Amino acid sequence: MTPRTPLASTSRPSPWPKVAGTVVLLTAITSMLLIAFAWPSVRSSLHDVPIAIAGPASAAGQVRAALDLRVPGGFDVTEVADTAAAEQLIRDREVYGAIDLSAGTPQVIVSSAGSTAVAQSLQSMAAGLSQAGKPAASSGVRDIAALPADDPRGAGLSAGAMPLVMGGLLGAVLLTRLVRGSGRRVTGALGYAVCGGLAVAAILQFWFGSLSGDYLANAGAVAFTIAATSLTILGLESLLGLAGIGVGAVVMMLVGNPLSGTSTAPEMLPGWSGALGQLMPPGAGGRLLRSTAFFEGRGIAQAVTVLAAWVALGAALCLIGGLRARSTRSTAELTSTSKEAVAA
Repeated sequence: MTPRTPLASTSRPSPWPKVAGTVVLLTAITSMLLIAFAWPSVRSSLHDVPIAIAGPASAAGQVRAALDLRVPGGFDVTEVADTAAAEQLIRDREVYGAIDLSAGTPQVIVSSAGSTAVAQSLQSMAAGLSQAGKPAASSGVRDIAALPADDPRGAGLSAGAMPLVMGGLLGAVLLTRLVRGSGRRVTGALGYAVCGGLAVAAILQFWFGSLSGDYLANAGAVAFTIAATSLTILGLESLLGLAGIGVGAVVMMLVGNPLSGTSTAPEMLPGWSGALGQLMPPGAGGRLLRSTAFFEGRGIAQAVTVLAAWVALGAALCLIGGLRARSTRSTAELTSTSKEAVAA
């Protein structure tokens, strides 16, 4: 029996400097991931959180001063005359809550559906002022925009932010690999956004019980978010190739998602990061979904504008990429025809 000849190695081991460089690169990537996702939470605090104070100007002024003393720059206070005005501001999503001094017995009005973190902070702040003997001493808390009983902490809404971003990214990747033609890819992305919106909203609303409001409006908010993400990444890929998918993933997952403020509130994120997050699909999509689910669609103007701008940008990039690819093909065909004519 003839012995087998050992298979020869076709490649040499990588040099040690390359191994060291790979280790450094992986360490840097891990560190950046930690910073991107942990920094907003670790540095979370109150920054110009809009609230209302209802009641006499003298009492409201004392409460405002007390709040500024306890949390300098923490609240952006709007003074109103009565309870109805304060509640209207909350329902219009212009403020997160209110301290009501107009009825004689002070009361805290919150909207946990707007932000559970702000609602808890407002209650704690009022309790602290009560212990200090300030006019904001609260005898009760009233939630006029509460989260559903099946998900009172809003866990489903917060946890759903990342899957929406990943779904948009995955949709773009699969469409670039399985579908040819810019027009067909855009159509596929829009169709996926509609189907994905219906499916995700159904799971969150009918299975998890995390959403209230009109189902189709909620599905539309989810679909709008998926479309903004997937079309943008499709457009970047059409211009930059595989690098475009990488750029899109970094922008949406490592910047947009951590800065969305979905689990807390944009005003609780460090510095300018909350405002930046609201200009990106994850942040705008989260605000839009909260508005359709819990506030009858109020306060959606900025979110809709932001998402529409991203959808338009993605479609424009896809159009430019498609025209460039068509021009390249035409040039290649013309060159080939010219060579054949010369050869003949």
